[in-house]
Formats: sequence, structure tokens, C-alpha cells
Amino acid sequence: MAKILQLETATQVCSVALSFDGKTVAWKEESGQNLHAANLTLFIDEVIKKAGLTYQDLDAVAVSKGPGSYTGLRIGVSTAKGLCYALDKPLIAIETLEMMAAGFMVENPAYAGLICPMIDARRMEVYTSVFNSSLEIIEPTSAKIIDETSFADLLLQNKISFLGDGAAKCAEALNHPNAFFDANNFNASKYMSALSFDAFNQGRFEDVAYFEPFYLKDFVVTQPKPKV
Repeated sequence: MAKILQLETATQVCSVALSFDGKTVAWKEESGQNLHAANLTLFIDEVIKKAGLTYQDLDAVAVSKGPGSYTGLRIGVSTAKGLCYALDKPLIAIETLEMMAAGFMVENPAYAGLICPMIDARRMEVYTSVFNSSLEIIEPTSAKIIDETSFADLLLQNKISFLGDGAAKCAEALNHPNAFFDANNFNASKYMSALSFDAFNQGRFEDVAYFEPFYLKDFVVTQPKPKV
């Protein structure tokens, strides 16, 4: 039985889950500002104890690799790599937007339209991609500035469900009869379970020494304006 610890820290949600052979058996999550550094390791301890395991019982550690918050991803990936080093376990990386789309399909198994997960990248920019209901990529991951012309061609022919913390702010710009918005949280580690198990079975592991998060954009430090 593959016992995989799963970490999701790409947004303001701090989420930890444990899966057995692709089925979620325990999870813990909380949403808020600056939670990851203080709570991630505590949530990991709680989830492992809830499942009646020890750290050495784990077969792999999976982490949501981005895109998303620079700080959140850095904390999640560094924690996952530290565990893999200490326990001598393989590291699995799951693309965050694919995880969100997979979660949507878990909750809506009969859905036959397109899925557009969005992660807030400030102002009217989002990290996004488009999947069909089989999780095949229709539009690859990119950073987009959303306006009334965004996804116009796809919306002409398809129902699209927009989800994630970037979707709500885009609702007014994407006012179209084929555009639907789901407010549920899909930045949840429990939605990594099937994807992580598939990666484990295929041996799709990362090089723990060299793996880095998928930031998509370079981190930019903004300087505060001088006080007058």
C-alpha cells in the first residue's frame, strides 16, 4: 500500500493530507494570512498521528509545486524536501492548477465542460490554464491579465467553470452565459491523492537536491515609497 503525505501551500490555504493507494484517509487545512511557516509542520504531525502512522511508514512525500505564492511555495517545497532527505523517501511534485481541476472533477464527476482554475497573481492578473473533463490540457499554464476578451473563443463553444481565488475577481470581466464560477476551495491537498498515486506508480519522482517550485514568474521585491 502506497502511503503518501501531501502538502499544498500555493495560496493562503495551508493544507496537509495523507492518502493510501490514492484514497485520502486524513487531512487538515486552514486558510489565512501567513499560516504556512507556523502551522505546516504541526498539521503534518496531526495528520500522521490521525492515520495511526509514524513518519517512517510513509512511502513518499508529494507537494503542490505551483504556480502560486512565492513564499507559500518555498515553504511547502522546502518542508517536503527536508522530509524526503531525513526519511530517505521519494519526492513527488504535482502541478497546482492540475490539482485544482482534479478536485473539481472529484466533486462534479458528471461534468462535461472545460475547467479553468485561477490563482490570484494580484491586480487583474492570474495564473491559469484550461483543462477538459479528462484533465487533458486545452490551454497550458500561463500568467494572464484578464479582460472581457479573455477565453472568448473557448466560451463561444464551451461551458467553462472558473475556480480558485483568482476567479472571483474576474467574474465581472468574464460575463458570458457559458462562464460559471465555483466558490469552493480546490486548493486542498486531499485533491492530490489520485494524481500522487499515479505518479508514484509510474516512478515520476523529483531530484530532491535540485527540485525547485514552479514559480512561473520571477519574484520581484517592491521597495516602499519614501516617507515625505
